[in-house]
Amino acid sequence: MAVTTSSASAQSERQALVKACVSRDWSKAIRILNSLLSQACTVQDICNRAFCYSKLELHKHVIKDCEKALELDPYNIQIYILKGHALAALGKGYDALQTWKQAYASVLDQSVDLKQLLELQDLLANSKDDSSVVSDGQIAESPKDPPSSMTSSSNSTCKSPVKTVEREKPLQRENAVASQLTQKTRSISLDLRLSRGIAQVNDGNYDQAIAIFNQILRDNPSSSEALIGRGTAYAFQRKLDIAIADFSKAILSNPTTGEAWKRRGQARAALGESLEAVKDLTKALEFDPNSSDILHERGMVFFKSKDYIDAVADLDTCVRLDKDNKSAYSYMGLALVSVGEYKRAFEAHEKALQLDPNFKEGWCHMAQSYQELAEAEKAVECLQRALSIDRRFVNAYRLLGLLKHGLGDHKGAIRELSAGLEFDKLNLECLYLRASSHHAIGEYANAMKDYDAVVNMDIDSQEKFVLQCLAFYQRELALYAASRANVNYKWFNLDDDIHPMFKEAWCKRLHPKGVCEVVVRQPPLRESLKKGRVKQQDFIMTKPKKLLLETADRIGKKIQYYCPGFLHNKRQHRMAGLAAIEVAQKVSSTWQALRKTLISRSKSEAKGGKRSKKKERNNVISENRGGVCCSTSSSSDTSSSCNCHEEKSSSERFTLSWEDVYAIAVKWRQVSEPCDPVVWVNKLSEEFNTGFGSHTPMILGQAKIVRYHPNFDRAFAITKNLMLERKEVYNAANNLVDLSNPAKLEAIEAARSCCDLFGTVNEDFWIVTPCYSTAFEGNRSMDWVSSSSESGLRYKFLLSLL
Repeated sequence: MAVTTSSASAQSERQALVKACVSRDWSKAIRILNSLLSQACTVQDICNRAFCYSKLELHKHVIKDCEKALELDPYNIQIYILKGHALAALGKGYDALQTWKQAYASVLDQSVDLKQLLELQDLLANSKDDSSVVSDGQIAESPKDPPSSMTSSSNSTCKSPVKTVEREKPLQRENAVASQLTQKTRSISLDLRLSRGIAQVNDGNYDQAIAIFNQILRDNPSSSEALIGRGTAYAFQRKLDIAIADFSKAILSNPTTGEAWKRRGQARAALGESLEAVKDLTKALEFDPNSSDILHERGMVFFKSKDYIDAVADLDTCVRLDKDNKSAYSYMGLALVSVGEYKRAFEAHEKALQLDPNFKEGWCHMAQSYQELAEAEKAVECLQRALSIDRRFVNAYRLLGLLKHGLGDHKGAIRELSAGLEFDKLNLECLYLRASSHHAIGEYANAMKDYDAVVNMDIDSQEKFVLQCLAFYQRELALYAASRANVNYKWFNLDDDIHPMFKEAWCKRLHPKGVCEVVVRQPPLRESLKKGRVKQQDFIMTKPKKLLLETADRIGKKIQYYCPGFLHNKRQHRMAGLAAIEVAQKVSSTWQALRKTLISRSKSEAKGGKRSKKKERNNVISENRGGVCCSTSSSSDTSSSCNCHEEKSSSERFTLSWEDVYAIAVKWRQVSEPCDPVVWVNKLSEEFNTGFGSHTPMILGQAKIVRYHPNFDRAFAITKNLMLERKEVYNAANNLVDLSNPAKLEAIEAARSCCDLFGTVNEDFWIVTPCYSTAFEGNRSMDWVSSSSESGLRYKFLLSLL
């Protein structure tokens, strides 16, 4: 079985070798040959590697391989020919000639390839013709002085100009040959130095490579090859701006150098300059339209910039040209998941892993796709497979931590992330996620360490900068939570205690600089823990506590959606159950207090012989059309805290507003997952309050959100009907946009996508979708706001006072 697997692997590598040579990807061919030679050392593979080295002008490597091959097969003419050409390229013409002579002498009495023998004879003949002029790369001696008779005749009156011309021809020919040889010597020297520089880059010796290319550029400042080589070395050192400058100079020197366009596109992609990167890679494709390497690179840029449709197109073309490109298959799978083509996506993932079962990145990509669909068990299997291949693979630990965090297993997430950080102590994503997990379970000291590490880290991308900003805000929130850890639960009131500007910047992920200048920072952790140190007995699990948690878990499971994309988060289930129990307790106590008051009042009135009017009794019960447990009081009149009843006057003690009920759930949500920005909008600035709510995206750009996209067709149809009915929408500035033009109405009717609707309105817009009360026919109790933009369709839930 093992022999069969090895044979299949070798056959696959042979096919990849042929494709690499056909596409002139000599570096890839060399890597494949290295792999084959590590399994079995054959003369033909050594010769093939020498040939590939010759294409890259790495002549010393050619000579080294040829000498190794000759030890195994001293009668192989092709080896001698390759070695001779390499020696000649290094300026060692005499050594090249001797090598070919040695070959000719050694194979005369052997059975050899006649075609190669004739090629060897031609090389020897040409070398002998040049030997009178050149010896070992040097100019031959000048001819001896001419006879005295010729000299004297030249000093006399010139009677025969033809003779003078005939005498000058050999001198002209010698000067021309000398000039050609000088140029050839310089060219060989330049090629040799370029080859040395490229070899240093391939070996990872970037400083040495840069020094070699600097020397070349002193003599030839416009050498595009040297500029590309130096730029590549800088790019490997992450000095991307300098690398881009070199590639740009190479393009100016030779605009038809496709390699320069390609390299600059790669560097710009690494900097996050997606549009510029795509332009450069597209230009590179003009010079090499069938380059699978460039198509793969551009497909990756499209994917990272969330242009999934173009990413799929490029990666699909790439794998048609290079059927063994496992990376292209794997990323195509991720892109297909984003656009909702799940069957094709997993076919691509499986193809990548079929090509290489040990492709650890491919296993992680498949795990990401499974996690997107909330198939947690399959995702865990894929990640464990990746770790079985390489236990030091940090990205697998990060994804495992992220998955367990999403499942509500914060302690499990900490274990996985800590394992990954053992191999990469400066992995910002792992540090940030571990800090969030420590924060959520109340391990504030450990959370502070990780948050501080993230905030103080040097970063090189916009995504990491966002995590740094979030780490700053969440560090302050962890300090606040630590100071409230041992006080009555009702005193935890994030919305009232935290400055509105801080909360707003946290939600918007803004730079903390402006916040620090205005908002008072939280006290240090030592002071916070003194105030909020949790007593040990608080963690003892008693029978009533156990019963309460079991009941909460049973109730909380009711909130779970059994649809693709919704992970089963046990922590959120418990949070929802506890919130539901507290809401029930509040409603029950309010009803009981109200009932007692009514009974007491009724008895008092009966004794006095008085009877209250029906209208007054109704007013005592409720002034709101929604029932006795509702209130129409505005947000400014009603506290968002769940303990608001205790502070009310006796006349208001028996009413329970919708805000009182929701405040209970909001607080439990804030406690259960403190790193999610869940705050009351009316406790922020007026500017932030206007038009802001809980957005539920169905489509974002080209990405179809798996959790909500099944509702898209129905929501899209409702939006179109409302636009046609009202003939107007609101723009981002909340101004009416008239759509009564017949042409616009026809365009809306014909629209099949968000892009079509956006093209009709020509700006971001929103529209109110009414929700009618089931208790009171014809009354609107709340509204949904449907908003559309270039990025897609969203729905935003807003409570309405209409």
